[in-house]
Amino acid sequence: MHGQGPRTNQGQAWTDWADAFAQRLATRAAAAEAARTLPPETVQEALDAGFFAMLAPTGVGGQGSSYSAFLDVVRRLSQGCASSGWTLSFLALHAWMLCKFGPEAQAEFFRDGRMPLAPAPLAPTGKAVPVEGGFVVSGRWEWATGINHADWVLVNGLNSETMVPVFCAMPIGSVEIEDVWHVSGMAATGSHAVVVREVFVPEHMTLPAMAMAAGASPGEPLHPESTLCYPLRASLTLVAATPALGVAEAALDYFRQRMLTKLQAYSGGAKQGEMQTTHLRLGEAMAEVSAARLTWEEACRVLEAIGPLGAEAPLDKQVWLRLAAAQIVRLANSAVNTLSAASGASASFLSAPLQRQLRDLQVMRGHVMFDWDRTAVLAGKVELGFPTTPADLL
Repeated sequence: MHGQGPRTNQGQAWTDWADAFAQRLATRAAAAEAARTLPPETVQEALDAGFFAMLAPTGVGGQGSSYSAFLDVVRRLSQGCASSGWTLSFLALHAWMLCKFGPEAQAEFFRDGRMPLAPAPLAPTGKAVPVEGGFVVSGRWEWATGINHADWVLVNGLNSETMVPVFCAMPIGSVEIEDVWHVSGMAATGSHAVVVREVFVPEHMTLPAMAMAAGASPGEPLHPESTLCYPLRASLTLVAATPALGVAEAALDYFRQRMLTKLQAYSGGAKQGEMQTTHLRLGEAMAEVSAARLTWEEACRVLEAIGPLGAEAPLDKQVWLRLAAAQIVRLANSAVNTLSAASGASASFLSAPLQRQLRDLQVMRGHVMFDWDRTAVLAGKVELGFPTTPADLL
């Protein structure tokens, strides 16, 4: 899990690169939040290193890294900036998803030797009308993370004849971007809305959602040694939860360092780190972050174990991964809430990273993937052997 596989394009161990890059991301975090997008130099550094190629198969110029190695890099990047870790990781994941398309589409995606950057809002909120040679696609999709850096867009629309979802890929110039991402946290992800107005998408640039989600995609036989058969929902959910762990680890380190020097108000000069209540809150947060880290490590192991089974991966394990991801985010939120409450009013200044980490985690927790009630109900239902519905597994 700790970087013994592929290296960056410059020959650096991925973990070393991630730790150094995270420091630069931290210095850019406030400006990125204000701009509501990642700085160009952040995306360029990731491109230069080959980060977006980590998961992609070697046959398209990728590195074919394991998910565990990739997730460890994402965790480390997110210690510097949650929005950066989230956006960069999803752009890398979406490049991997594009490898599930057939050979003709892959030739277009990867024709210039550069990893394609594409947002992929997954909800089927548009329609795809079958016509000769493909589909005419229309609709509006929210949560298009990374759209500001994209050269392709991947959307999920309902086939108007069969009502079966189908993924459709189109160049960025085919869509309109609605600037709607005015939010309290995760602002630099630039997760604006995408509008498509009757765009023709050739058949080879489409893929049924079931083939994308659970194996049997036309791209898998082209790259038999890759991770393309891994169940999409389980993989995606763990990728999304990993930034929360990185943020909580960074917040814990910030609090620890700050308490060594911060004076307690109205105490006659005593350091806050000497107070028993500080020890208590720090210990509570340490326990929660440790629990989140252990859950994440076990989730990485489970994903690597069931991933090669593709569509045959046990349902209970896939559901457990979703539960684990929601628990990681829940624990990270609780830990950073505790640290923020114990930090005093000065931690609320915009120059303090803790206030941004708190807001970023609150927004992350609101993502539908981490809906605790829904996820826990599903896990309990599966554990007791009750049948699931298609809606349960969305």
